[in-house]
Amino acid sequence: MKVSFDHTRLAGALERLVGEAARAILHIYGEDDFQVSHKDDESPLTAADLASHRLLTDGLRELTPELPVLSEENASRITTAERRAWQRYWLVDPLDGTKEFIKRNGEFTINVALVEFGRPVFGIVHVPVTGTTYLGAAGRGATRQVGDRDPLGLHVAGAVRDRPVRIVGSRSHAGGELEGFAAELGKHEFLAVGSSLKFCLVAEGGADVYLRLKPTSEWDTAAGQAVLEAAGGSVTDLAGHPLRYNARDTLINPGFIASGDLSRDYLTAARNAA
Repeated sequence: MKVSFDHTRLAGALERLVGEAARAILHIYGEDDFQVSHKDDESPLTAADLASHRLLTDGLRELTPELPVLSEENASRITTAERRAWQRYWLVDPLDGTKEFIKRNGEFTINVALVEFGRPVFGIVHVPVTGTTYLGAAGRGATRQVGDRDPLGLHVAGAVRDRPVRIVGSRSHAGGELEGFAAELGKHEFLAVGSSLKFCLVAEGGADVYLRLKPTSEWDTAAGQAVLEAAGGSVTDLAGHPLRYNARDTLINPGFIASGDLSRDYLTAARNAA
């Protein structure tokens, strides 16, 4: 699918915008009090989530006033009917991995994706602590850039031969859903990583597969999916269909598999483990 905006013009502006949000997050990360509260679903919310949300939504509306912005922090104020009418929009997680932020382990990200007709066609995943930016665009490939260094092209590892399958999972939800899946695959290694870094690890060839059966929200996955697919990987539901967005009344994703090894049938193992 061709990305239908001026990629060259907007990519740089988006990277600068995400960098501004990262600086706001890191300022609060350096303070003693994160001003932690909890949402109705008991998930944590910090001053950093809100500061990043404000910067990103305001900045995106200024850059592309014709496009709606759906952020984790404004989703409850947008009706299902309103968003289901959107064909193109920005999908944002201002701080993915709030639990990791609170733990101060550095494994949290900023996620910004452009969704067109249910597919994430452009995504930025930025890691504030390391200054690393993962960027992927449909038909244009994926890159990783650390600070001001030149960006490097990314590609998935591909077929697994003569080594264990590297399974990546959530830092905060490790175990459980992955145990049966790993047993189905045989020889394996488990890598625990927080936030959307799991998609990025598969995209850069550091892991082979990421299975998620427990609930995630659409803003958790869209940018990472765009990066991984641009790097040659896939993200599908357990029926084997590409993970889609704004296609249901709920913003909760179904179970999914993110893979960098398209030659292997991970779906059967996942269904058996589900």
